[in-house]
Amino acid sequence: MTIPVKQIYPRTGDKETIYLKHVITNPNITVGDFTMYNDFVNDPTLFEKNNVLYHYPINDDKLQIGKFCSIACGSKFLFNSANHTLSSLSTYPFPLFFEEWELEKKDVTKAWDNKGDIIIGNDVWIGYEAVVLAGVTIGDGAIVGTRAVVTKDVPPYTIVGGVPAKPIKKRFSEETISALLEIQWWNWSEKRIARNIGAIQSGNIEQLK
Repeated sequence: MTIPVKQIYPRTGDKETIYLKHVITNPNITVGDFTMYNDFVNDPTLFEKNNVLYHYPINDDKLQIGKFCSIACGSKFLFNSANHTLSSLSTYPFPLFFEEWELEKKDVTKAWDNKGDIIIGNDVWIGYEAVVLAGVTIGDGAIVGTRAVVTKDVPPYTIVGGVPAKPIKKRFSEETISALLEIQWWNWSEKRIARNIGAIQSGNIEQLK
């Protein structure tokens, strides 16, 4: 099935911004509705090739991105095959060169430590050239600062930055965060969201309730 160009490029005349869901072909990558990716350096439709790195089928690790996320130019998602095992006396990936060393091909994944999938919640903003490492979960509503390197889980509605990324502050009070996580406006119908955009943008949590 051919995806209509309008669904890929939601802004008239803008070929740098796409709705990411419509260009994903890898079954181990899932992206929610309205999540956008902007790239002013490379073709944004090449996101799988340029931004999802070391994501080899042999590992079966997954990238899961929720709805209404904003992913800035150059953001990278580094998967487990980028790792070298730390449980060995050497970080050299001998299992990768199984033919050279007469090792078992089935043991190739022993060359790296498997830390798990990358899971990005809903309404997450990932800043310019940020890097998210394997095994990390980023909660709903979180913000990842420019060129941050995210090595640990990020709680919902938390702003992180730096190398390695550390919490800077919560976006809202705990009461408001709890309400937003309960409301989950990103799961509403498009019509209901459209009716409430004013309240969402102005921060009127009471109206959303």
